Amino acid sequence: MADRTKEDNEQGIPLRGNSFDGEEEGDSLVGRPRVNPQRSSLLPPLSLADIDNNAPVSVVAYCMASISMTVVNKYVVSGASWNLTFFYLAAQAIICIAVITTCKRVGMIKSLTPVTLDKSKKWFPISFLLVGMIYTSTKALQYLSVPVYTIFKNLTIIAIAYGEVFLWGGEVSRMANMAFSLMVLSSIVAAWADIRHALTGDMGDDSKDAIATLNAGYMWMALNVVCTATYTLSLRKVIKKMDFKDWDTMYYNNLLTIPILIVASLLAEDWGHDNLVKNFPEEQRNRICVGIVYSGIATIFISYCSAWCIRVTSSTTYSMVGALNKLPIAISGLIFFSAPVTVGSVSAIALGFVSGIVYAFAKKWETDAKKQSLPTTEDGGNGSSNSNSARS
Repeated sequence: MADRTKEDNEQGIPLRGNSFDGEEEGDSLVGRPRVNPQRSSLLPPLSLADIDNNAPVSVVAYCMASISMTVVNKYVVSGASWNLTFFYLAAQAIICIAVITTCKRVGMIKSLTPVTLDKSKKWFPISFLLVGMIYTSTKALQYLSVPVYTIFKNLTIIAIAYGEVFLWGGEVSRMANMAFSLMVLSSIVAAWADIRHALTGDMGDDSKDAIATLNAGYMWMALNVVCTATYTLSLRKVIKKMDFKDWDTMYYNNLLTIPILIVASLLAEDWGHDNLVKNFPEEQRNRICVGIVYSGIATIFISYCSAWCIRVTSSTTYSMVGALNKLPIAISGLIFFSAPVTVGSVSAIALGFVSGIVYAFAKKWETDAKKQSLPTTEDGGNGSSNSNSARS
C-alpha cells in the first residue's frame, strides 16, 4: 500500500480535483525556482472543511470502520479457548464511555443529556435488550465464519420490517418481499455450503465437532435476529418519548450496560488464573488487548461515520452503501480468517449482495412514493415532522 501511494505521488495524481496554481504573482519562469508540475498538481492541500464535506471520503470511512470492527471482533473471540464475552463487551462499553466523556470535556461534543435516575429507569430496559443483542451477535460471530455471519445478519431486516407492520401497521412492498426472499435463499445456500464443507472437507474425525460448532452458531444467530428486532423496535418507541439525540442514545446505552455486563461476567465467567491465560495466550496477549481497545473506539467511529455519510450524501445513498458494504465484509472473512471458498459460499455471498441492493432500491422507491403522495399544501407540517424524526 505504501509503495502504491508513493507511485501515485510520483505520477502526480492530484488529491483534489484540478488544483493548479497558475496566474498568481511571481508565477513566471523568470526569477522563480522551477517547480515540478507533478508537485504543483498536488497543491493546495485538502483542508479539514473539504474533507468533512467530501461524500466519497465519508463513504470510505464508514466502510472501513464497519469492516475493521467486524474483523477485530472476530479476531478477539476466535481463540480456541475464548469464553470471556461478557468481559469483552464490558470493556468495549467502558472505553466508549471514556472516549465520549473526553470528547465532551474538550468541546468536540457540544451537548449531552445529563444522567438522571428517572431517565435511567426509563432507559434501562433498552440497555438490557442491547446486552442481549450484542452478546448473541458476538457469540454467533465466534462460531460462524464472517461471510456466513454477514449473510445471516440480513435476516434481522426481515424481522424488523414485519415487526413494524405488526406494531404500527402499513405493508411491505412487493420489491421488498423479493429482496427478503433473496435474503432467505442466500442464508439457506450459506448454511448448506457450510454444512457440506464440514461433512465432506478434510476434517476427518473432526466433522462432528465442526457440525456441532455450526449448530451452535446458527442457534446464536437465530437468537440474535430475535434480540436485534426486539431491541430496534423498542428503541424506536422509547427514543421518541425521551427526545434523545445520537450522542445521548450512545452514552446512555453504554453507561447502563456496564453494570449488567460486569455482574454477568463475574457470575457466569471463570476469572481464574488458568482460564485468563487460556483466553489471553502470551504470544497473542498484546494483539488481543489492542483489539479490545480498538473495538471500543470503533463503536463511536462507526456511529460518527454513519451520521457523517447521511449528512453529506443522503439516507438513500447510505442505505445503498450499507448494502454494497456486505460484499467487502464477507470477502474480508475469506482473506483474514481463511473461510472456505466454495461454489456454495461464493453463491451465497453474491445472493446476499444482490438482496441488499434490491432492498435499498425498494426503500428508495417507497420513500419517493411517500413524498409524491404528501399534499403540497402542508409543507410547514412536513418540515416539522422531518425535524423531529431527524432528532430521534
